[in-house]
Amino acid sequence: MPKAPINIIAETLNDSVPSVHELYESQNFGGIKDIAEFQDAQGAEYIDINVGSFPPDFFAEVIRLVQSVTKKPLSLDSPDPALIEAGLKVYDDSAGLPILNSISPLRAEFFAFYKIKKFRPILLISESENGACRTANETVAAAKFLHAQAAAAGIPNSDMIFDPGVAPVGSDSEGNLARLIDAMRHIHNDPMFTGFHASVGLSNFTVMLPPKRKDGSPVRSPLESAFLTRTMPLGMDYVIGSVKRKYEILPDDHPAMQCIDDCIKLGGFDAVKRVRNFYKN
Repeated sequence: MPKAPINIIAETLNDSVPSVHELYESQNFGGIKDIAEFQDAQGAEYIDINVGSFPPDFFAEVIRLVQSVTKKPLSLDSPDPALIEAGLKVYDDSAGLPILNSISPLRAEFFAFYKIKKFRPILLISESENGACRTANETVAAAKFLHAQAAAAGIPNSDMIFDPGVAPVGSDSEGNLARLIDAMRHIHNDPMFTGFHASVGLSNFTVMLPPKRKDGSPVRSPLESAFLTRTMPLGMDYVIGSVKRKYEILPDDHPAMQCIDDCIKLGGFDAVKRVRNFYKN
């Protein structure tokens, strides 16, 4: 099966990963460099950096450190404006524009940082000013709101990356997958968004699922590949994910494709049961 032509924003240098937190805590700069170099060598398009609650000067130091060993552009990942400001100020944009991960309708003030340094924003359209988006229409409305804010800041469509938000498929009883697919279809077909990009945190899609089926075949990678096979024609061209995963374009008759298609149609607890049936049989 052909490899999925997806751009990977490498996810490992994240404080939520216990081993990485230990590297940050001990200021093990050699270990941090090793991870960055490995992700670069494995084909990452961007390298995401999230230092959690560590201070802005530490975030700036990690950015300098990673940029000393790779020419790949970085994704600056924090909801803290102080960290983002510190990161943008030290970022060497000779590698290309950084990604700012991420801006939601409740963090629209982050667009002001575009005056410090140009960036490519990940626009979190799974949230509105009133909370989580439950329907495709709410998701599209969030996309239109953030698109207007980004355009007003001077950001072109070609630098916008929409994140429609992906939920764990093994517990998706609220039809999140169907919402995402329908919203992406509307955005893809709307001339307002021509040239846009899209991304999700793909590891979240299969979190908590077992690694293998009863016959020993993998569970997570095929379901992630099935997700990409359905969403890439709608504009999904980036994922925040692992460089170790081998994403593929699957044929319609592949069991993982049949599982994902059934989940989109069924919804509710029937969709959850369908995923369980996939990995238990």
